[in-house]
Amino acid sequence: MSNIIKQIEQEQMKQDVPSFRPGDTVEVKVWVVEGSKKRLQAFEGVGYRYS
Repeated sequence: MSNIIKQIEQEQMKQDVPSFRPGDTVEVKVWVVEGSKKRLQAFEGVGYRYS
């Protein structure tokens, strides 16, 4: 991966990610922009691997 992409990823990644283990239920929230509307979409699932 190029250095520019790595730098942008590093700047945008959240630094205080909570710890979790395989088998834990996790919820991820993402801002979705549709035209002039903006909403928060939540996804929930069971974690089975941490990479």
